Amino acid sequence: MNSLLNIILTTDFAFSVLRVTTPILFAALGALISNRAGIINIGMEGIMLVSALAGVVVSSYTASAWIGLLGAVLSGTAIAGMLAFFTLKFKTHIILGGVAINMFASGGTVFLLYLLSGDKGSSTSLPSKVLPSIDIPLLQQIPVLGPILSGHHILTYASILAVIAVYYLLKRTPLGLQIRSVGENPHAAQSVGVSVVKIQYMALLLSGFFASLGGAYMSMGYLSLFTRDMIAGRGWIAIAAESMGRSTTVGTALTSLLFGGAEALANALQVLKIPAELIGTLPYVATVIGLIVYAIAETRKKRRKLAQKTN
Repeated sequence: MNSLLNIILTTDFAFSVLRVTTPILFAALGALISNRAGIINIGMEGIMLVSALAGVVVSSYTASAWIGLLGAVLSGTAIAGMLAFFTLKFKTHIILGGVAINMFASGGTVFLLYLLSGDKGSSTSLPSKVLPSIDIPLLQQIPVLGPILSGHHILTYASILAVIAVYYLLKRTPLGLQIRSVGENPHAAQSVGVSVVKIQYMALLLSGFFASLGGAYMSMGYLSLFTRDMIAGRGWIAIAAESMGRSTTVGTALTSLLFGGAEALANALQVLKIPAELIGTLPYVATVIGLIVYAIAETRKKRRKLAQKTN
């Protein structure tokens, strides 16, 4: 127990929590936007995987990390646009469409990597670039807070700013009002001249944009290369975080941090004599437990409302 506390109660552990939360938070914010528009994006895992590969490939061929980031964002947004096109234009079931995107990405990224580099498992032969980390001059000198908050990858800071941006988007802009109105009552929104299909298109594109930032971080920050299926369930965890956050920006950010903490704990426990297979299940066990708690709370809430109506 003392060994565990010595690991957790350190600035290095707190630093790692923010580090591993970044891709989950980006994807969860994307899931939040699409869900508020009344259309769930199940293809998070595939979008993140495609953008992770695109970031590595484009940065390798252009010798620029920033152009690589642009390539990752454009590719992930394009995949989300494809999902939106087939779902909203041809009325494909959104769940089946998302699952198809995930399956396509899992095999397609390996195939494309082999065509471009001859590698099958990882992009070791590609001289890809990595986005920088930033030391904040004044903050890094503050005891405790400095080692925790300074020196992070630039996309980690971008994810924190993204929370503020999404909150402002949904609460303070006309587009956010339309997204919320379409998600809550599409018929009422359409009756006042709001194009439901157009708003859902935009919501899915924004969802893909944020998810692609999470994917780019995985291959250009968390790691410095692309590996097969490197997202490793983070897209699904992000969807769970959005649900547990009750489709609110602050709640989604906090639950993403919770799941990030579980993953950081799993990484930290590797130094102890605990089987690696057991440690690897920790983030997913935390996800299942969180969803069970959320389901119980929602069930009790519905029962209370029903009891109030009958009384």
